[in-house]
Amino acid sequence: MPAQITLPIVGVDYPNKRGVTRRFAVDLLAPGDPVELRAEPQNPADENAVAVYSIEGVQMGYIPAQRAPYVGKHMKNGDVTAIFQGKGGRGAFIRIAFGDEEPVLPPPPEKNGSEPDWWPDDAPEDDWAQ
Repeated sequence: MPAQITLPIVGVDYPNKRGVTRRFAVDLLAPGDPVELRAEPQNPADENAVAVYSIEGVQMGYIPAQRAPYVGKHMKNGDVTAIFQGKGGRGAFIRIAFGDEEPVLPPPPEKNGSEPDWWPDDAPEDDWAQ
């Protein structure tokens, strides 16, 4: 069993039935904030579904269906803890620890080379100057 895994939160762009949007709840979180995982055995789409909630109780989405049975099995044993890992692209990620471990954020990826993250636009010569 891995001690910790990172999983995406799927369904972030779907609306919640009431209250704030899932995307808004994700945008309020900082890396390392605790999140709550809730099994949804009555979910009509997937009896193994595991929803991801902010600490304020706002649903942010689900863990991927392929990983839900594995995580759900450990949730039944009470040995799952999760934190918000961060946003990337259009999605978000959580970090899950199993057993007695607390989830730890992985180190940020190293940047290759010394290339800047952005380049200024070329400034054209002033056509109006005389």
